Amino acid sequence: MTKKHPDRSDPVAKTGRRNFLKGAATGAAAIAISPAARAQNPSAYRASYTAPSYQQMQRDAGMVAPPAPDTRTVVRPGSDLMVQALKDMGVEFVTSNPGSSFEGIQESLANYGDPPNRMPEFITALHEESSVDMANGYAKAEGRPMAAMLHGTLGIQHAAMSIFQAYHTGTPMILLVGRDVGFIQAHTADDMAAMCRSFTKWDAQPTTLEDCIDTLHEAYRQAVTPPTGPVMVVIDIELQKEEARDFQLPPFRPAVIEGIDGATATDIAQRLLAANNPRLETGPLRTPAGVEALVQLAELIGASCSTTATAAAMGFPQRHPLCGPGAESDYDFVLGLEADSPHLALKRPTVNSLTAARDEMGIGFGSLREDYVPNPPGAEPTPMDPDELQSSGSTLTIDAEASIPAIIAALSRLVTPAQQRAINARRSRHATANRDAFLTALAAAVEEKKRGWDLSPVSTARLYAELWPLIMNEDWCLASPSNFSGGHHRQLWEHNKPYSFLGTQGAGGMGYGLGASVGAALAARDRGRIVVNVQCDGDLNYAPGALWTAAHHELPMLAVMHNNRAWHQEYMFVQYLAGVRGRGTERGHIGCVLRDPFIDYAKMAESYGVASEGPIEDPDLLASALARGVQEVKAGRPYLIDVITQPR
Repeated sequence: MTKKHPDRSDPVAKTGRRNFLKGAATGAAAIAISPAARAQNPSAYRASYTAPSYQQMQRDAGMVAPPAPDTRTVVRPGSDLMVQALKDMGVEFVTSNPGSSFEGIQESLANYGDPPNRMPEFITALHEESSVDMANGYAKAEGRPMAAMLHGTLGIQHAAMSIFQAYHTGTPMILLVGRDVGFIQAHTADDMAAMCRSFTKWDAQPTTLEDCIDTLHEAYRQAVTPPTGPVMVVIDIELQKEEARDFQLPPFRPAVIEGIDGATATDIAQRLLAANNPRLETGPLRTPAGVEALVQLAELIGASCSTTATAAAMGFPQRHPLCGPGAESDYDFVLGLEADSPHLALKRPTVNSLTAARDEMGIGFGSLREDYVPNPPGAEPTPMDPDELQSSGSTLTIDAEASIPAIIAALSRLVTPAQQRAINARRSRHATANRDAFLTALAAAVEEKKRGWDLSPVSTARLYAELWPLIMNEDWCLASPSNFSGGHHRQLWEHNKPYSFLGTQGAGGMGYGLGASVGAALAARDRGRIVVNVQCDGDLNYAPGALWTAAHHELPMLAVMHNNRAWHQEYMFVQYLAGVRGRGTERGHIGCVLRDPFIDYAKMAESYGVASEGPIEDPDLLASALARGVQEVKAGRPYLIDVITQPR
């Protein structure tokens, strides 16, 4: 894919592009000028095409030298202001595979600011799919967006699957797309964002520099306001290169996320205080601050709590004394916070509510229909009877995280000394019961995981079990999905941080694990955290170049291969179907295994600059290899261990 650029200093070419932008602005004049209005009116972007000049093509062929370093023809480029806007919004990273359509922004990222290339830092990716997966992993770990930059139509198409998965999980991120109408026409379009409009939350294509800054601010607000999700801003090359002169950058206005009103908060507090055995059913919140507030609420009322911390990020701490079934299961008032309840639930809207309006082509993605009820892989069942969840409990469609502070304030105001004594006693009973339940479940899990302990290939249970004591006292994050490797961490590890486990890839697409783990490692790098990636072999082969990003940016990521040398889910499906059809299972491996030759993942990692070892088939060699890997990652370097494993 060619991503070079013409000579934009050529006055003929520049005039052509200026005329194009002028025409686009005229066409948009009849439309409301807000970014949201333009997002819904792609016809504003229709325009004609001016062929590249001879001088442009000369530069594309590498025949034109850059100006001398002391020659400055642009004093205050528009892209500097765009980067400053990202700084003002607190965007830490912009990950991208370089492309000419955003060369203005890329140059500003590299050179603007004191120090330059810092907050945001340009992160080099080898594939647009990996760029978006990195943004996905980062946002799940931090509860806020970073940016991924895409080159025109081709960059969007490369990244489309990863964008779809981020939309499916409601992951906030900012997608910046470069647009250069005066160059390679296969790389441009009148309305690029239309290619993935049905699986992005919001998009816009500004036509002036002032509008571009407003649009970037609005994009951040849209990304983090429920329903959260990926948003897209298409930025023309000429806006990036426009002389800003004395334009004053407006201050960023953060999103205001509404919670419940004071009267509703008081009513909920009264119902919690009146209950003898209140319960909090909890789901994933938006940010670490929300998890902290949830813990405060649980302790204040002394309620037992459920958790989704073993299925997704931003869940209630798994080993908190109040996490578990509690001392009694006859809950007389259940408050759902991003979870269902037979009594009352507060749940933010999901992206499913947006899909119908934005699905202009009528694709009708099965998992994004309004009637779709998700069942995330690995989610722990609620201790309540599922039939109860279908009872006449009411749901308020409002963000739980934004509502919790009001409930806490009401409880603090209303609680009496007698109620406080009862809460303290209840809290103590729950803690004892939950601890006993945990120890009983752990003992059963350990016995179950012993099966196949000494076998070769290595059991996936042993892989997780031997890794746990090496990281349990570290600040760690399990960034990779675990459904294909047995999910043994759910019973054996303790998920007590908002980012302990980042969950699955959402839509079930392959190629996600490595990129998301690298994104989580970006978040971890300057925070004293380490990232664990139990990496499926089939998944790695989609976009292995993310290993180079981990090495180049010195990211603390331990990749432990779940190398079963096959796509084993499909293998089982084909074997079963062959048996049903009476054809035997001997040829079920065709198209499903990674053999003849075997892939050497340690050598693959080394070729990208990542220290590695393996393949390891003897389970007695596993613990020492894992210990070496953990030490390397704690020193701030990525490490890969190739382990030959059982199928699941």
